Amino acid sequence: MNNNQTLRLIDANLNRLKEGIRVIEDIFRYSFNDKNTALKLKSLRHLCRVENYLEVLASRDVKNDVLRESIKSEQNRDDLNSILIANFKRAQESSRVLEELTKLTSIKTSENFKYIRYELYNLEIVLTNITSNSK
Repeated sequence: MNNNQTLRLIDANLNRLKEGIRVIEDIFRYSFNDKNTALKLKSLRHLCRVENYLEVLASRDVKNDVLRESIKSEQNRDDLNSILIANFKRAQESSRVLEELTKLTSIKTSENFKYIRYELYNLEIVLTNITSNSK
């Protein structure tokens, strides 16, 4: 795998991570009025960065993404809970990919994505508490 392919992987997963966190953040902010969780998610989203962002951005190739089209399971959500779960998983998986890929260039950056991943695991428990208390 060449450097441009690695950068493209980082770009796609960085976008996926930040987008997933943003969806979760907005739901906690506007639907649950949970300021503390929304602020924690916002701070995690702001940690989602790499040192060579311009180089990563230059590798972006949306036009040639072979899985650009959505699949059926991505188009259907039953409720707000299913949106949250899908986006927690999306963000956790992306942070894991970034944790692994950034080991090639910076252990510090890799550890940052590991931190984000574990914080997302913990915040997912907040969702469980909110949904079980609303029943």
